Amino acid sequence: MSYVDGFVLPVPRDRLDDYRKLARKAGKVWMEHGALAYHECVADDVDAGKRTSFPRSVKLKEDEVVVFAYILYKSRAQRDKVNRMVMADPRIAGIDPASIPFDGKRMFWGGFKSLVEM
Repeated sequence: MSYVDGFVLPVPRDRLDDYRKLARKAGKVWMEHGALAYHECVADDVDAGKRTSFPRSVKLKEDEVVVFAYILYKSRAQRDKVNRMVMADPRIAGIDPASIPFDGKRMFWGGFKSLVEM
């Protein structure tokens, strides 16, 4: 069964192109180090919800959009190995946190074991 890292974050609409450039760069690095797939998705059909929702989860502001991203791996062990290499890669390790085009304090993420694969 595969393993997935998932991420949800708010991106200002006027920084979406900057975010896309960063995501393409990051995706290339993850794939070079062994990820099976890398996806970055921008919200298209998400309601605010009354109690919970993607927008509520990141305290979305009016000028922002939700991004949902996930990376697929063979296993947790392979994910841990890939992530160690990615974090040591100068193309990622050298990114100035002040230049990141989103509010990292409102980002959340986690690793997930597959429950059903089809």
